[in-house]
Amino acid sequence: MITAERKPLEELIEYISPYQKILLVGCNECVTVCAAGGRKEVGLLASGLQMSMLQKGKNIEIREHTLERQCDPEYVEELITMADDADAIMSMACGCGVQTLAGRYKDKPVFPAVNTKFMGASEQQGVWAERCQGCGNCLLGETGGICPIARCAKKLMNGPCGGSTKGSCEIDPEVDCAWQLIWDRLKALGQTENFVKINPAKDWRTGYGSGPRKIIREDLAE
Repeated sequence: MITAERKPLEELIEYISPYQKILLVGCNECVTVCAAGGRKEVGLLASGLQMSMLQKGKNIEIREHTLERQCDPEYVEELITMADDADAIMSMACGCGVQTLAGRYKDKPVFPAVNTKFMGASEQQGVWAERCQGCGNCLLGETGGICPIARCAKKLMNGPCGGSTKGSCEIDPEVDCAWQLIWDRLKALGQTENFVKINPAKDWRTGYGSGPRKIIREDLAE
């Protein structure tokens, strides 16, 4: 899932200070799971913003709404009436949701309330770790389901560097060496022959930094 963290309250106050009526929009998808922008977080942020603005001598009106998905134009249409009555919109979704709102409601300033971080997985309650960078050419089938792009600090494609020690990354000893994890996994699966395969240099034209990217399914596109 896409993970996010809420921006500092001071930054959000700076965004909305010029406006009187704010539409604060949450998302029921990824940011709800990582406790950054769901219905609960929308309510907490609305209260925090109103209290902070009152302390500055300004009474603002904040209307709250949480969409099923902000990155889907179908759901964004629900906001038509509310957006018309707002001076500005603040989104608690990832960057995709912010841009979808801004693209639909072009006459309204749309501000992000969270910082989008990475695609990650839940390790334990309240802890999410990066697991995918959307590189566009997945090699998890060769590496035992462990991604060297997202989990190796140096993004090495053919085994560990010389700095890993006792299974830990030299960048941070609290982080497991991705290639040690890959070796252990391949060994457990009886697939150690994959470890000695030479992977070509990563073609970054398929992934991060090569955009804007797009996927078109001809069988689904109208």
